[in-house]
Amino acid sequence: MLNCTPRAIEKIEDAQLRILWEDDHETVLSFAQLRRHCPCAACRDEWSGEALLDPAAVPDGLGAARADVVGNYALSFAFSDGHGAGVYPFELLRKLCRCAECAYHPGSETN
Repeated sequence: MLNCTPRAIEKIEDAQLRILWEDDHETVLSFAQLRRHCPCAACRDEWSGEALLDPAAVPDGLGAARADVVGNYALSFAFSDGHGAGVYPFELLRKLCRCAECAYHPGSETN
């Protein structure tokens, strides 16, 4: 089971988010990648989980003005395209990691 407790979260320049997890694993995610995986009801069907957002509609250079901690379990972002409705549980953020190590973990795949 993956450790989904962040030790440190930081913005890298204007394009990426770095998360250092309690198990010393590091995840680096672009804000465009995060936006393409937004879990809110406008971007993902609430019943089927099917993506409603066309990933091609999200520019690669998308940024985020801020990231806010939600309780002790998630982050929310204010993206430069004006979207900010998604709440990203730490478990989802860990599963979005695409490093070579995480590519071998069952269940790391997401739509």
